[in-house]
Amino acid sequence: METQLTYGRLHYHVSGEGQAVILLHGWGADIRAFAPVHKTLEQDFRVYSLDLPGFGNSEEPPEQWGIADYCNVLKEFIDKEGIESPILVGHSFGGRMSIYYSALLGEVEKVILVDSAGIKPKRKPSYYAKVYTFKAAKQLFRLPGLSSRREELLGKVKSMLGSSDYKSASGVMQQTMVKVVNEDLQHLMPKIEVPVLLVFGEDDTATPVSDGKKMEELIPDAGLVVLKQAGHYAYLDQPRQFNAVIHSFLEKNKRSSTS
Repeated sequence: METQLTYGRLHYHVSGEGQAVILLHGWGADIRAFAPVHKTLEQDFRVYSLDLPGFGNSEEPPEQWGIADYCNVLKEFIDKEGIESPILVGHSFGGRMSIYYSALLGEVEKVILVDSAGIKPKRKPSYYAKVYTFKAAKQLFRLPGLSSRREELLGKVKSMLGSSDYKSASGVMQQTMVKVVNEDLQHLMPKIEVPVLLVFGEDDTATPVSDGKKMEELIPDAGLVVLKQAGHYAYLDQPRQFNAVIHSFLEKNKRSSTS
C-alpha cells in the first residue's frame, strides 16, 4: 500500500487486527527485513511495516535529513492512519526513530529496541584516518589542473573510504546517513516513560551489547535480553528465542488477552 505524505510517497504493508504495532527497519533495509516478525505478530496485532523514506518503494527525502525529520514523517503517518498509542519495534536505525519518537513526539504503548542504534559510536583510529584523508583530498583537488575534475575525484575517494551502506546510497542518502549516525540520543532515553524491551545479539559489532546495557541504565523502565550466537540481526539469527521474548513482553497487549 502507499500513502501520500507531505514529504512524498510512503510505501507500507498492513495486516492483522488488534493493538497497532509499527515495525521500523534498519538502515539500508526495507519492509522485507522484518517480514518474519510481521508474520508472527499479525496473528495477535494490527501490524504496520514501513519502507522508511529513501528505502524500498518509498520516495527519498528531498534533502539531507536528521532523525527528527524521519520521526515527523512517522508522526504524520500515525495521525493520518488514525493509529492510537502504537507499539514501536525498531531495529538499528529504526531503533533510533523509536527512541526519539517515544521520548518527544507521541504517545506509545510500549517500545521494543532490537540491536538499536542511538549511542554515538566510539571511533577507531581508522575512522579518523579516513576523515583526514578525505579532508586532505578536498584541498588537493582545488589545485590547478585538478579543480575541474574535483567532484569526480572526490566521488572516487568516497567510494574507496566509505562503508558498504554509504557506498550504495545516493547523494542525499549519503548525507543523511552521515548526519543520523552522528546523532547521540542518550539525553532522550531518560524521557521515555513506557516499558521498553531491549534485545541485542551477543556477537553484534555494529551496535554492541555495551550499548544495550547503557540504554538499560538510562531508560527508566527497560529490560535487556541478550541472545547468544546472534549478531546485528538478532531477530533473524535466533528467531525462536526472539519471538518467545517479544511475545512474552507483549502478552497483555494481544487481541486474545484484551477481548
